[in-house]
Amino acid sequence: MITLTENAVAVMKAALSRSAEPVEGFRIMIQAGGCSGFKYLMGLESSPREDDAIIEADGVKVFVDVASQLQVAGMTVDFVTEVESAGFVFDNPNAQKTCACGKSFG
Repeated sequence: MITLTENAVAVMKAALSRSAEPVEGFRIMIQAGGCSGFKYLMGLESSPREDDAIIEADGVKVFVDVASQLQVAGMTVDFVTEVESAGFVFDNPNAQKTCACGKSFG
């Protein structure tokens, strides 16, 4: 369903280890909004919810709600560090168009 690159896994592991609250993984979901119609939301999650898809890569768990599963199927998540910024990058084969920032799609 979702592929995580080595860089993404490393950053996620670091975030999980620094969390002040007990967390089990990350949640990735799609929400209406952004410049192109939909945007990615990502954050720490204490536990999966009923009907979540659970993706595990090198000990990191990612939870995806039912409503987002079809929209992220086949997506690759990377973490890129550039001169001016760093952040997660979503390579989504389901996106027909994306905005310049790469954080939303349609």
